[in-house]
Amino acid sequence: MAGVWRPPVRVAWCGRVPYRTAWRWQRELAEARFDGRQDSDILLLMEHPPVYTMGRGGRAEHVPGGPAALRAAGADYVEVDRGGSVTYHGPGQLVGYPIVQLAGIEMDAIAYLRALEEALIDRCGLLGVEAFRDPPYTGVWHATGKLAAIGVRLNRRGITYHGFALNGQVDLAAFERIVPCGIEGRTAASLDRCGATGPCDPAALAPATAAFVAHALGLRPVDTTEGALELDRAEPAGTAPAR
Repeated sequence: MAGVWRPPVRVAWCGRVPYRTAWRWQRELAEARFDGRQDSDILLLMEHPPVYTMGRGGRAEHVPGGPAALRAAGADYVEVDRGGSVTYHGPGQLVGYPIVQLAGIEMDAIAYLRALEEALIDRCGLLGVEAFRDPPYTGVWHATGKLAAIGVRLNRRGITYHGFALNGQVDLAAFERIVPCGIEGRTAASLDRCGATGPCDPAALAPATAAFVAHALGLRPVDTTEGALELDRAEPAGTAPAR
């Protein structure tokens, strides 16, 4: 509503970040948001090197060739603590991780998911791509397939992490190695293949996506940096957070 003050959400474009590093960042920021070391909500925007992530709702048959086949294809494979099943992240895909205290924006988990869908539908519309919800599935769809996956976790302190992945100009063949999101018979789509009228690389998609996400959550986007958030890219070799 015009004239109503909106709390800030600090938005950081991080470029290309290994998935395991980004997962660690999210958990650290969620703790810092709870204990007051971070005094506002945060939205991390980035892209990942090729990686398949399996959520708590996944089953072995959603990865027909098994994790070894995915690694043989040159991608990482990580079992994570979000909802949903298996999905792919890779270059050309914009990934967003909101670290949001839901009590502060007066939303429950379902309203939060619907707000993320609304924001991504609006972002696609700005590029001339008609996107929509497809209940009962969570995410954003086009007539040709799924444009954006959404999978989140709400920690015991009521703070979100994980988030959304919007297919800008990602390699859609990577999704053929899995049953994306555990939904049989459905395919992935990308903005560039759907006739988007503007640039579809993650860096170009990020600013307006941040604005739409912030608006849908009742927040005001404020630019920040990795350094200001005290994010450390170092990740000891061979480490993987427990599922």
